[in-house]
Amino acid sequence: MMKRIRLRTKIPKRVLKGHLWIFSNELDDVPKFPKGEIVEIFDKEEVSLGIGFFNPNSLIAIRLLKCTKDDNFNDIIKSRIHEAKRLREKIFPKETSYRLVYSESDFLPGLIIDRYEHYFVIQINSAGMENFLETIIQYLVELFPSLKGIFIKNISHFRKLEGLDEYQRVGYGHIPDEIEIYDNDIRLKINIAESQKTGLFLDHRLNRMFLRNLSENMDVLDCYSNYGGFGLYCAFGKANRVTCVDISNLALERAKINFELNNFTNLETEESDVLEFLRNSFGNNRKWDIVILDPPSFTKSKQHIRQAILGYTQINKYAIRVLNNFGFLATASCSMHISEETFLETIKKVALSQNIQLKLIYRGNQSPDHPILIAMPETNYLKFFVFQVVKSNSKNIIL
Repeated sequence: MMKRIRLRTKIPKRVLKGHLWIFSNELDDVPKFPKGEIVEIFDKEEVSLGIGFFNPNSLIAIRLLKCTKDDNFNDIIKSRIHEAKRLREKIFPKETSYRLVYSESDFLPGLIIDRYEHYFVIQINSAGMENFLETIIQYLVELFPSLKGIFIKNISHFRKLEGLDEYQRVGYGHIPDEIEIYDNDIRLKINIAESQKTGLFLDHRLNRMFLRNLSENMDVLDCYSNYGGFGLYCAFGKANRVTCVDISNLALERAKINFELNNFTNLETEESDVLEFLRNSFGNNRKWDIVILDPPSFTKSKQHIRQAILGYTQINKYAIRVLNNFGFLATASCSMHISEETFLETIKKVALSQNIQLKLIYRGNQSPDHPILIAMPETNYLKFFVFQVVKSNSKNIIL
């Protein structure tokens, strides 16, 4: 018989609106069921919310599955992966690399699957979904006849919160040391095992396209460049010069490989902490026409929002200082706990402190293969703005 869990109150309003998480402090009691157990949830008046994954070790105690106890969950997983595939093929009919499954947004809580042509990467961030790993692997093999390999990259901050071990391994077939793919006509070589997260940052695909179209004859500074994603797009867009800055030498070596693969010869690399590099560049009066800031998340929790805002303030302030007048600042935040409004207000305050005007010319978000479940603001994490910077002390203009 399926185990039962009760809430201490009626069904929370956010859950009635479609939110898929129930927190431990909303439970009448936190039973000692095994993590990952599928349970049926009732409110205090014995109204059923359906079933969900339970984890007694996590603040997110229950992840709702939007199905009933009479459903076959193996079949539910398969049908939802299939529906996710249909959506991605509709969004990107000519692409063979994309995020196939984006967790709660595809009603597959804690499951991420990225496709890189014939190779797939799985990351699982919920204890319940971990129990269905073999089902997921077998169905991917069935669904994609050309599939050659599946890599399990279960290394993430969220697994720690779930009390799950971190590991990575080949789950099916063979994974070569390097995989070559195309991303909007740009050739890339990636090493899945060595890469950050699940391989590439696919969520910036459309944002990179905007900068590609902006970068002709520009000198471009790509900060936190990783494998050179933004920089590669700018080089493809006929930038004069691209400077990639990253604290990881391994990432910069990967960027060099990808520039050479596309016969781009305009790359400079700098192994450095970004803020330190920007400060030194300002002191040495180095300037660029486009500066791109795509830092890692500055906070993993609400407790560190103030420190994150300070971090964004510092890097954007110095990015503006190394821009030529009428240059372009492209700035991003992937911190889930920093809202778009907060991030934009932070940039506005930086502009005021530097006595400049900003023209917002592009407001971006995560790529549509990372769909946003409207009832769950947690699925909406990426903020991206491009501004033209107008410096009021210029002799060329009158404000």
